[in-house]
Amino acid sequence: MKIAHSNIVLTGAASGIGRALLDALADYPAQIMAVDVNAEALQVAVDAQADKPATVSALTANLMQQTGVDEVIQAARTQMGTIDIFIANAGFAYYEKLGAADWEHIERVFQLNTFSPIYAAQRMRELNPDRPYHMVIQASAMAKFSLPGYALYGATKSALDRFAEVYRYELPATACLTLVYPIATRTNFFREASDNTPIPWPTQTPQTVAKAIIHGIEGDKDSVFPSLLFRVTWAFAKAFPGLQTIYQRMENAKFQQWLKSRGNS
Repeated sequence: MKIAHSNIVLTGAASGIGRALLDALADYPAQIMAVDVNAEALQVAVDAQADKPATVSALTANLMQQTGVDEVIQAARTQMGTIDIFIANAGFAYYEKLGAADWEHIERVFQLNTFSPIYAAQRMRELNPDRPYHMVIQASAMAKFSLPGYALYGATKSALDRFAEVYRYELPATACLTLVYPIATRTNFFREASDNTPIPWPTQTPQTVAKAIIHGIEGDKDSVFPSLLFRVTWAFAKAFPGLQTIYQRMENAKFQQWLKSRGNS
């Protein structure tokens, strides 16, 4: 799908990969509704696009609830008429050892990371029964390659992976559903995940991810792997499962050290 002259909704636009995407998308003559829960940071991000070809507006919304997603879609339709591209980028980062059973914590993580983008994908199909549209969902390399410390986070992303794989069979030929699988990205993600979160190797920049997503949209790709190294490694790991086990053990050593630093075991 062409980005130029499209109507775009981008969630999680105030920071990280979302901010890098907003910076890149604003270079096109398009209409963009930038969405985030952090109103102040969002306005800063939108103001930075003032001299670019795109028309960018800001909307503060909580996407953990159905009402928040509905609010975004209604505002976008009121302002732009149609939604051609919806990029569900917003999500929670958690690096943790699961302790006592906590229903609210589990629900909170899944609401934003999983329920919200799946619901948005269904709404986009309802809104565009006979016209082309593109839905982009931010997954993670951890949907394919799990790591210690990310039991819940990895589960939310794996659920998206399975959803997209099957849901594509239900979509009309005019629709495209893209999942993005970034590796560790040098943003505030790990700072927000926990205190002193160890960063997995290798890493990439948010600009690298944003560029890959744009290529994925323009090429109508089902999957986007911003890191070629990960894609090759994942292919080898499927053929040789022991490689994944070795990497997981290396990351588990970091996880155990992190737990000790916090007085946990």
